[in-house]
Amino acid sequence: MDDGGGGSSSSSPKSPKSPDSAPEPKPKERKQKSGLGWLEWARGWMSVIGEMLFQRIMASHLENPLPLPPVNHLTCIVTGSTSGIGLQIARQLAEAGAHVVMAVRNPKAAQDLIQKWQNEWSGMGLPLNIEVMELDLLSLDSVVRFADAWNSRLGPLHVLINNAGIFSIGEPQKFSKDGYEQHMQVNHLAPALLSVLLLPSLLRGSPSRIVNVNSVMHYIGFVDPEDMNLVSGRRKYTSLLGYCCSKLAQVMFSSVLHKRLPAESGISVLCVSPGVVQTNVARDLPRIVQAGYHVIPYFIFNPQEGSRSSLFAATDPQVPEYCELLKADEWPVCAFISQDCRPTNPSEEAHNVETAYRVWEKTLEMIGLPSDCVERLIEGEEITCRYGGQ
Repeated sequence: MDDGGGGSSSSSPKSPKSPDSAPEPKPKERKQKSGLGWLEWARGWMSVIGEMLFQRIMASHLENPLPLPPVNHLTCIVTGSTSGIGLQIARQLAEAGAHVVMAVRNPKAAQDLIQKWQNEWSGMGLPLNIEVMELDLLSLDSVVRFADAWNSRLGPLHVLINNAGIFSIGEPQKFSKDGYEQHMQVNHLAPALLSVLLLPSLLRGSPSRIVNVNSVMHYIGFVDPEDMNLVSGRRKYTSLLGYCCSKLAQVMFSSVLHKRLPAESGISVLCVSPGVVQTNVARDLPRIVQAGYHVIPYFIFNPQEGSRSSLFAATDPQVPEYCELLKADEWPVCAFISQDCRPTNPSEEAHNVETAYRVWEKTLEMIGLPSDCVERLIEGEEITCRYGGQ
């Protein structure tokens, strides 16, 4: 796999256990937990701090912007693409020749951006092939309407990049109109619904990919499948807790989806960490933390640097081979690409297979899909979602 810096490595990326060694037995089911142990919690924070302090060194081999392989044949949907990492992903894919769909809550802002990009691109090649579709992740009805509109085109989708997310540190607990904690809905439930509903188009675009922009913060997350809304009171709600739980739930759901999709579908599922990035997310941080973002700019990526792992996961030609290698090896988690565009291991809790399947089942229940939705969509059947405003 290309190391992301324009050169090529001597071998394909490998799971944390080498695929050349004898397969290890599947992890045993674990007893139900009520939270992270102190050692897991400490290791998680060490991962978060280590990424912030050393990410620039670890990614020093990467060029900026990241050189992309030919993508003229790709159609890509990028959520949350009017600012930050998503903006960079959409623009770089479009300038490389891809057909890009900006799936955004504010279509006018996206149209203004496109006009600006077209003007700046004028004379450098064909006009950018980029369009806008409205999508509000705080409304599951909006997600269903978006998927229905796209699938009705009966065209291929090659890459879905679930980039949009929220991190409202310091804010009180808030719920969407669907009744779900906002971090959980925007960062996990809505992207999960979108990914499943777009499977027919992803099948038409096979080989295709679902790229979920995750976070190293999932290392300090813990998900209780019976309390994904964080309302039981067993854990005191903080926005940090809501964010970390939503990101871990996304990794767990992605891992089960990765296993449920048969190899012949040609759909790869990945999570990526962009690193610690200066984006509009920082506007929700406490002032002292925002000040830190400006005091230590050397350690923090700008959005273009933060976009590299997502672009790598979306375009590197050896990614499908790596994903299938993990599946054949019965590795318990999906592919996870770090901010340095290299495969890495998600958190220890992400390997909890029993909890991952419970998160899968609870997620499908929350987003109104039948338990066999993936299998039915793969077979070409239609499914019914309780959302969509039909």
